[in-house]
Amino acid sequence: MSSTDAPSPAPPAAIELPLEAEEFLSWLGAERGRSANTLGAYRRDLRAYLAWLHVGGMTLADVTPQTVEDYVAHLRLLGRAPASVARALVVVRSLHRFLTQEGHLGTDPALGVEVPRVPQGLPKALSEEEVAAIIGAVVGNDAVARRDRAILEVLYGAGLRISELVRLSLADLDADKGVLRATGKGTKERLVPVAGMAQEALAAWLSPSGRERLVPEQWARRGDAEAVFLNTRGGRLSRQGAWGIVRRHGDRAGMGERLTPHVLRHSCATHMLDHGADIRVVQELLGHASLSTTQVYTLVSTERLRRVYEAAHPRARGRPGRRGAGPQLP
Repeated sequence: MSSTDAPSPAPPAAIELPLEAEEFLSWLGAERGRSANTLGAYRRDLRAYLAWLHVGGMTLADVTPQTVEDYVAHLRLLGRAPASVARALVVVRSLHRFLTQEGHLGTDPALGVEVPRVPQGLPKALSEEEVAAIIGAVVGNDAVARRDRAILEVLYGAGLRISELVRLSLADLDADKGVLRATGKGTKERLVPVAGMAQEALAAWLSPSGRERLVPEQWARRGDAEAVFLNTRGGRLSRQGAWGIVRRHGDRAGMGERLTPHVLRHSCATHMLDHGADIRVVQELLGHASLSTTQVYTLVSTERLRRVYEAAHPRARGRPGRRGAGPQLP
């Protein structure tokens, strides 16, 4: 089936996954600990893949290596970002490997299809002054202001993912030791220090003038009573709700779409490395499984160090009018 002349597939949402694909997703959740968000993204990728196969009159048993390569070409023709294409292929390869290992297929047609390289983008960290401006955009001392200030301080101060923040329960906090227990990807737990301004903002939110003002007369759902962060209706704050809070205060500080919860996490890592933190400490703080993920931030910090050096050192720029002249460092 050619990727250039194939008709458009049916909407992925209309495709029902076969039983073996559902088994694959169940295995990822139970055995590999994939989160609900990750499984949801994998399900969408699988539906799109199966819809494309269906239009070509094919089933999973008909797939060949050329079929998988044609599907990659099809995604590129749709204008998908390299990271999106790579993720979709990872899901397809994983599915076929699972089906082969479970005996549903005789051979793995995706085994030799390489995942395309994704250009490594550098995180766009905020400056320390910009972080201060964003948190300073939270005005007032009412319960909602205390909550919003605590959210921003903890996202930046502890480097949490937004999903980790909204999962926090009161039992995850240890004020005496100044740490919290974050539940990250794959339900992996880690202890994260909370100190200084983040600790003060969290204490203000958990005081009688903060969180208690949003507690409802009756909890609507089990587990809401243990949530650290509540919405204005007294329920556990959702991921979307926390996103909106960050975006709202970013708009007030003039950041617009540049500010996201993950940018605060990026900025936490970058600023710690700027101030001399050991990279393995930052890896542990952020909950990165691989050190290579954390090493992306060293590139940002090195570039920033170079800019500061060139701006501040009297002989870093060479003689007037001769910038860049002379021997170059390897």
